[in-house]
Amino acid sequence: MHCPFCNATDTKVIDSRLVAEGHQVRRRRECAVCHERFTTFEGAELVMPRVVKQDGTRQPFDEEKLRSGMLRAVEKRPVSTDDIEQALTKIKSTLRATGEREIKSEMIGNLMMDHLMVLDKVAYIRFASVYRAFEDVSEFGEAIAKLEK
Repeated sequence: MHCPFCNATDTKVIDSRLVAEGHQVRRRRECAVCHERFTTFEGAELVMPRVVKQDGTRQPFDEEKLRSGMLRAVEKRPVSTDDIEQALTKIKSTLRATGEREIKSEMIGNLMMDHLMVLDKVAYIRFASVYRAFEDVSEFGEAIAKLEK
């Protein structure tokens, strides 16, 4: 690791700790030349599968699209940021755990609905109404009946 202050290559690790629920390692380092201290973060670089859209096109997985969809659904609802981040982490872990190089967008939508159903029922209905493209009130009724089961 190069020192960010003097660019020397000789640095030593003083302290290591797990952060971000064990998904990263935080390391305090000291430069052997200028004796400045700095922090680095180490995390696994995991490749997400490509997404196969309903029209057959393929695109890279976009975590920001997942996050913005979740945030839109829970907007003005009593859902904490930590709960949202945990749900997103679980969804990404589930997608990686499939071991597939490509996944259908439908799977992502269904995972999102499963997590929203647990987080907030209103957010679930909001997301489902857009995702399933509800045409009339009876479809809302069916979704609500599913929640009540």
